[in-house]
Amino acid sequence: MAPLSGSPFPGPSSDEGAAPARPPGNLPAEPSRFIGRDRELAALTAQLGHSRLVTVTGVGGVGKTRLAIRAAQAVQDRFCDGVWLAGLSALADPALLDHAVAAALGLTDHTDRPPRACLLEQLADRRLLLVLDGVEHLAREAAPLAHALLRTAPGLSALVAARRPLGVAGERVFPLSPMSGADAVALFEDRATAVRPGFPAGAGELVAAAELCRRLDGIPLALELAAGRLDTLSADQVLDRLDDRFRLLTGGSLGALARHRTLRTAIGWSHELCTPAERLLWARLTVFAGLFDLEAAEYVCSGPELPAEDLLDVLASLVAQSVVVREDGPLGPRYRLLDSVRAYGADWLRALGDDERMLRRHRDWYMGLATWCELDWFGPRQGEVAARVEAELPNLRTALEHSLGDGDEAHLGQCLAGTLWFCWVGCGRLAEGRYWLERALRAPAGYPETRAKALWVLGHVAVLQGDQARAVGALGECRELAERTGDERAAAYAEHRMGCLALVSDDMPRAEEVLRAALARYSGIGELNSNVLMGRVELAMAVAFQGDLAGAVALCEEVREVCEDHGERWTLAYALYVLGFVAFSGGDRGRARALLEECLAIDHAFHDLVGAVLALELLALVALEEGAEGAERAARADEAVEEAAVEAAVLQGAAGRLWRSVGLPLFGSRFFNGPHVLCERGAREQLGAERYEECLREGARLDLDAAVARALRGAHGGRAAAVPGPRRHPAPETHQPASSPATGAGEEAG
Repeated sequence: MAPLSGSPFPGPSSDEGAAPARPPGNLPAEPSRFIGRDRELAALTAQLGHSRLVTVTGVGGVGKTRLAIRAAQAVQDRFCDGVWLAGLSALADPALLDHAVAAALGLTDHTDRPPRACLLEQLADRRLLLVLDGVEHLAREAAPLAHALLRTAPGLSALVAARRPLGVAGERVFPLSPMSGADAVALFEDRATAVRPGFPAGAGELVAAAELCRRLDGIPLALELAAGRLDTLSADQVLDRLDDRFRLLTGGSLGALARHRTLRTAIGWSHELCTPAERLLWARLTVFAGLFDLEAAEYVCSGPELPAEDLLDVLASLVAQSVVVREDGPLGPRYRLLDSVRAYGADWLRALGDDERMLRRHRDWYMGLATWCELDWFGPRQGEVAARVEAELPNLRTALEHSLGDGDEAHLGQCLAGTLWFCWVGCGRLAEGRYWLERALRAPAGYPETRAKALWVLGHVAVLQGDQARAVGALGECRELAERTGDERAAAYAEHRMGCLALVSDDMPRAEEVLRAALARYSGIGELNSNVLMGRVELAMAVAFQGDLAGAVALCEEVREVCEDHGERWTLAYALYVLGFVAFSGGDRGRARALLEECLAIDHAFHDLVGAVLALELLALVALEEGAEGAERAARADEAVEEAAVEAAVLQGAAGRLWRSVGLPLFGSRFFNGPHVLCERGAREQLGAERYEECLREGARLDLDAAVARALRGAHGGRAAAVPGPRRHPAPETHQPASSPATGAGEEAG
């Protein structure tokens, strides 16, 4: 498992004199002012100094998430490898816990190892704070994960926000009480002013506000819901209405209402004051996992009783009442429900008997979105698709879970798992893709076309993971099914991936034969996309390794031209790699470096470890040869050669570490291994065995960000070139979903 672009472990800045960089992390910006909690914050940060596992507990809506994030911000300078938040409240499938935590850390792994083993290996020597939020529904799975992380990674600490402790040895529990009187009033006033700038209207209203805070037990979420009503009611009117509701539930004894009932009562009261349209939208929005956008809400939640053209106004009203939280980010405005609010709305949706229909509409939207993203992957919006699919992963998981849990519609889950091949393969999520594909293929085999696609995608994933047995099994079944049903497209993809398997298995004549046959099949059915272009690049590799460098160049220049015409970048990176290999073989080191640097930057942006580590290996050899070339012109030739050998060995050390996350180093192939052998031989000769091994160890301490920065600065006067990342792209255009057959934390109020 290796860190990727925007990952937790970036290398140091190469700018001399720059201000010290803050530790990395992914803590979100605070949506509103943090009010009060000074004593609790000081006590929690102190506990983090004495214990490696601290769990903040308390009733829903008491502000556990908000306090945990503020405390994490306060102590981030203690952790050189950063502070990282994993919001898990929207995760329904416990089997994906390790995947979700790895994703929050910006980690990926291309092998078929269990994700927990990869997590433990990668974090073993890191000093970081991991914030786990909203794990009470996953406590049985989260406890052993936390225990294993703390045991294996002595520099790791964990801060958990949950309604109950994990029960792990060494855990320090930090019970969070509701806000004190003064803090509660300050919070209420701050949120009320945002809704009604003239608040309070007078001393009487201020007194009513203080009484409201007392009646609501100082629970931040309840206070925010009440404050959200001040756009239409005075504080006295809010208080009167709450009193009526409390007396109804407690037989007139206001002091008998327990705190968990206080919150639910406050939520229920807010629900009663909503218009019928607001209540209906509240209930329907609960089918979303984490964040959603307006277009998704309009499709999923609209209907005759809630027209799509009215939904924006209804949603805006729920935002104003603090029922829905708005978050602005690179993909534009997005929305979510806090956990307690979601739970209340979900109960209401079940009571209406409409939950299954809403889940189907949710599934249909994300099926459509995945279909559009697959089409847009082959084009200039490829980077935007990568950003969108990452943001929508919680909802895509929900759609997969719902489909695969329904025996009558499991074929739709098969279809979705196969359609998302670009997410699994192109965006560095092979392990999670393998999980969903294997699960999808256990479903009844009643839809041969969707099953065939899931099979060839699984075969592709298995090839990249180095699992030849599973790849052969999946691709063989796909080919048989395609022949039996006349599915020419599936037959072409199965043959293509068998050719890829031959390529990494060093059977170059067989690889060339099978890949040419697959490309002929593609041509026969008019198929042209990133996969087809990748087949041409793989054919170029096969012919280059057999000595036909001119043929390889012709193939890759053709691919390059098509990529430029369509705005395709992911496959282009592999074509650049082959062109760089050929340029180096022909002695043109300058052209080789330029091609490989562009290749590496693209692979890094798309989280593609396979392409990135191949480029690093070849750039190490380029660096070594540049040293020999520069020595002919340098006054101190020996020093120039040694510096180049050091750089080459360090890059080899970084690549060696990354190969553990890719699979068998250089696929175990003598052809792919050729540049590595040449580089190692030359570097060892220049440095000696002891110094070479020392440089390898130095490189092994670099994560991918640092290794890429080091590789790219070789020809830039010591200054690292910019490394793009897909997480910062502008919002992609959205579409209506294809025919219905297009990471939120937990409670953070206060």
